[in-house]
Amino acid sequence: MDIELNLRDVRARIARACQRSSREPDAVTLVAVTKGFDASVIKAAFDCGLRDFGENRVQEAMSKMEQLTDLRQSITWHMVGHLQSNKAKIAVQNFDIIHSVDSARLAMIINQHTRKLLPILLQVNLAVEETKSGFTMEEVMDAVQEIRKLRNLEIKGLMTIAPFVQDPEEVRPVFRRLRELRDSIGLEHLSMGMTDDFEVAVEEGSTILRIGRAIFGHRRYT
Repeated sequence: MDIELNLRDVRARIARACQRSSREPDAVTLVAVTKGFDASVIKAAFDCGLRDFGENRVQEAMSKMEQLTDLRQSITWHMVGHLQSNKAKIAVQNFDIIHSVDSARLAMIINQHTRKLLPILLQVNLAVEETKSGFTMEEVMDAVQEIRKLRNLEIKGLMTIAPFVQDPEEVRPVFRRLRELRDSIGLEHLSMGMTDDFEVAVEEGSTILRIGRAIFGHRRYT
């Protein structure tokens, strides 16, 4: 595994996708998803210039954060996986932004546990897949209005996990619909695009990419 080489390749692909869509690469934040990798891998990625890291599980993340306390002021931690309500209190104390707020109930629980203004993204299940959490397109507007009443949360944008397909072009309409939905609400961020489809996501306006395998290879543990 050569993180530096992989990262250079990923950044070059992001830059080319930005060029094709008349965007600036600085408009896209690369979040390195480190689920399944230990703290030493995060440190190696940090040394290669990465500052945004995403974790899927609260308990796994806590172990790594404890080992990386000396880097805490320099790292932005993103919660990108499904957040169970009973883990919300721990999550809000340790993560800087939560991508996966998938219900108004979860938002209210998060709001109860944080005293700082916490940035969140609303997860949208555009393909209405039973295996994925999130608001449907029809639910988002009402959810935004309800969650905006919560004083400790700031809705920064929308997030989605596209269906797995062989050809990334097949998910372009999914990304486009999320961008159009984001624009209709007037939010800032779109968290969309992973290893298999991030170039299409950039072309469709993604501002946050969640990439693991293209940087780190296959997970060391599950």
